[in-house]
Amino acid sequence: MINQAISDGLKPYAIGEKIRSLRLRRSMGLVELGRHTGLSAALLSKLERGKLFPTLPTLMRVAMVFSVGLEYFFSDERSHRVAAVVRKEERVRFPERPNSPDISYFFESLDYPVAERKMNAFLAEFQELPPEKSKPHQHPGIEFIYVLSGTLGLKVGSDSFELEDGDSIYFDATVQHVYRRLSKKPCSAVIVTLP
Repeated sequence: MINQAISDGLKPYAIGEKIRSLRLRRSMGLVELGRHTGLSAALLSKLERGKLFPTLPTLMRVAMVFSVGLEYFFSDERSHRVAAVVRKEERVRFPERPNSPDISYFFESLDYPVAERKMNAFLAEFQELPPEKSKPHQHPGIEFIYVLSGTLGLKVGSDSFELEDGDSIYFDATVQHVYRRLSKKPCSAVIVTLP
């Protein structure tokens, strides 16, 4: 009775499927995973197929191989949304710097209010502004920009770039960078940042 209750309580977490998914993502066989964990391939196979549930020390061995925490195995995906839609009319437009007369761009978050975001995506509309009024900034992680319309000037460190619609750029965002609209016509881009 107790074993059945434990089994029923652990099933929603699909621990075996998660172990298998991690292993296959690394193109690793059961024997190779066994070498890394000190567990037999037969035992690992039973764990993956849900025939056995791992003890915490066993699960910790697997977690260490794949650099994940134990919490990875105990999140119930059914309680998390795997997709979230942000409607155009729900987005809010913000200036680059509130209460500043010199605004080089306005932005809208494309992924708020998605919980546990792994990235941040924005729609940016760049304004006409003299070069001396554009303020450089930097932040942790990387940044990716895809220009939708117009011509965007971008300076990353000492390097300058001119991007037309359809162009994209990936760069280290810890380096100071500054955007500037170079065209008379409207200029917009999708910006993605990852910590």
